[in-house]
Amino acid sequence: VYECEEFFAKGQKGSSAMPHKRNPILTENITGLARMIRAYATPAMENVALWHERDISHSSTERFWLPDAFITTDFMMHRMNNVIANLTVMPENMMKNLNLTGGLVFSQRVLLELPKAGVSREDAYKIVQRNAMKVWEEIQQGKPTTNDKGESLYLQYLLEDEELSASLSQEKIRECFNFDYYTKNVDKIFERVFNKKNNQ
Repeated sequence: VYECEEFFAKGQKGSSAMPHKRNPILTENITGLARMIRAYATPAMENVALWHERDISHSSTERFWLPDAFITTDFMMHRMNNVIANLTVMPENMMKNLNLTGGLVFSQRVLLELPKAGVSREDAYKIVQRNAMKVWEEIQQGKPTTNDKGESLYLQYLLEDEELSASLSQEKIRECFNFDYYTKNVDKIFERVFNKKNNQ
């Protein structure tokens, strides 16, 4: 889908058999190390049960996995920080891939709006699904996913659906197709994760 990738240095190899590949070697490494960290949960849990008042059967394992778990986790965090700092992001491709769905990615929001207008969940599902299936058929036939106005096919079909229009206004239906709704908390998430504002 080519929406984001790790930094790929000149001369770096992605695959010994397929030269065109740009494997995410750093995150692959992190994924493998994470398996080791999770594996340490077994001796940690088994150390809970000790004989008599307290034997030292736990000591031999803790001397191995405890420091190794912290050192490895620290290494993984530093490596992940490097991955994020140098991540290549392609927002244009993200929008392109979303638009390939003909607007189907917004079906859930339409489904959630209908019950607010007094439509039963079952009827709402039928309305949303039947229009979605029409779009799927268009996509499978290789037809354009937008109409002459540049609107998604799904939005067009929903606006033309009389049963839907009886419950939701055209303005409300169009509002369901606003990408900003899904990114409204990005700044809060960014600040919480990185402890800084999005524009810094």
